[in-house]
Amino acid sequence: MYQKGINQYRQVGIKDQIATADPHGVTQILMQTALENLAVAKGCIERNDMANKSKPIAKATSIITSLKDTLDHERGGEISLNLADLYTYMLDVLSEASVTNNAKQVEEVIELLLPIKSAWDQIPESAKQEAYKQK
Repeated sequence: MYQKGINQYRQVGIKDQIATADPHGVTQILMQTALENLAVAKGCIERNDMANKSKPIAKATSIITSLKDTLDHERGGEISLNLADLYTYMLDVLSEASVTNNAKQVEEVIELLLPIKSAWDQIPESAKQEAYKQK
């Protein structure tokens, strides 16, 4: 009961953050949420809690799909194509991990997504403002 209340409060907080965030901030929130869900799924698999691993894998999969689908290939060039391929690979690995209950595969996706999130977090404000001007 207590955990359910915390989760509901957290969801409202995330929705508020997204409502007020710029596109860069939304992407940061999505990546962080995907990483959190992947960590939960990995923990469920490691504890043999198969009843609860599906929902966080599905959430992470949905977020990664959204990240892939919103790439701007016109302006992103080779980087966006490489990211699309990497996101596709992550989705394939997560699909396999879900079927085989392999925590190492979930960890692999975490290790692939972390540097992308880290790089995204390090984009300077001036670069973000310049990108917004180009739209």
